[in-house]
Amino acid sequence: MDCGLRRRIGVHRWAKALVAVLVGNLAYFAVMPKLPASAQHVPFRLDLGLLLDGCLCTVAFALVSLAWRRRDR
Repeated sequence: MDCGLRRRIGVHRWAKALVAVLVGNLAYFAVMPKLPASAQHVPFRLDLGLLLDGCLCTVAFALVSLAWRRRDR
């Protein structure tokens, strides 16, 4: 595999991950005020809010990957 192709693939993956994290965090911060206190993230702690944020980012990554795969067809 040539170096230019690897670099493009790396940038493509990085862009998908960036979009997924931004969308996932946006979704989390949109619903956070409606969540119970135990599900709200406290900075610099491992808690349920951080887990929920990570799950939303993972779902966003799956949706972004699916959308980009359909776009490339």
